[in-house]
Amino acid sequence: MSTPFLDGAAEPRVYVLHENDEWVAPLRAAFDEIGAAFTEWHLGAGVLDLSEPPPEGVFYNRMSASSHTRGHRYAPEFAAAVLAWLERHGRIVVNGERALALEVSKVAQYEALKAHGVPVPETLAVVGVENIAAAAEQIGYPLILKHNRAGKGLGVKLLTSRGALADHLASPEFDLSIDGITLVQRYIAAPEPFITRVEFVGGKFLYAVRVDTSDGFELCPADACAIDADNTVCPAEARPDKFAIIKDFDHALIPKWEAFLQANNIGVAGIEFIVDADGRSYTYDVNTNTNYNRDAEAKAGRHGMAAIASYLGGALAAYPSKRAEAAE
Repeated sequence: MSTPFLDGAAEPRVYVLHENDEWVAPLRAAFDEIGAAFTEWHLGAGVLDLSEPPPEGVFYNRMSASSHTRGHRYAPEFAAAVLAWLERHGRIVVNGERALALEVSKVAQYEALKAHGVPVPETLAVVGVENIAAAAEQIGYPLILKHNRAGKGLGVKLLTSRGALADHLASPEFDLSIDGITLVQRYIAAPEPFITRVEFVGGKFLYAVRVDTSDGFELCPADACAIDADNTVCPAEARPDKFAIIKDFDHALIPKWEAFLQANNIGVAGIEFIVDADGRSYTYDVNTNTNYNRDAEAKAGRHGMAAIASYLGGALAAYPSKRAEAAE
């Protein structure tokens, strides 16, 4: 059989589509704890037989915009093909085609967020390095450069002057987004060095995390990101108190974020925002393959991956009736 997850199992199950084995490890443990039937499909490479129907079950897409940094350049494109196949056959998909399109494009994220009344930072999308300086003049300094298709803080650089931008563009540190689109974004000055990451499971608010940005912008909370390729400490794990779950968090944007998620078929996500000195909130990133920080969760008695496993397990339990409704 061409598709590797078709293992002969007759019963419906949860299928986890991903490209990073380490990031899935906590979810495996959560599935094992509740005894849910699940199978993983690694989309780094493979063959999809379009003449075959998908197996019965619930499909959870965890494709990452940063897959190219792990040698999986075309994993998102392969995931898009798989999701199109699944959705054409009417399978239950969590974080489907639209979610993937937003995962790999911050421009698409911002436009979708604005459609639901969620403020985002003023941003110009630039193709061609020669056009970045003019875009920077239009935005004004200080500003942020970042990749359109990113993850892990790829390409994020705070620049305070025309000279600093010129030096950065001429340096080996500057690199283009894998899709060629550089974002030139107005810098939001927060009165304190932190951002907030709001987690959602089943399209509903789960909890919020305060993330200290004193060490930089690489803010992935995954435990697997603690050591990078050079065996140095990732800024996201530099201090044990970098991530802290906020008790009794509430925010006026929660209903709008939830409406945005529902409209875009996003069941699981982390949404990041920053608050300026005037108390205005700007949402600047949506992560549809969200990870959780073990230390912060342990201190707060929360478990994001357990919530995801429970949500997917519930969808699997309801699968026969959902398939019957879809067939009518």
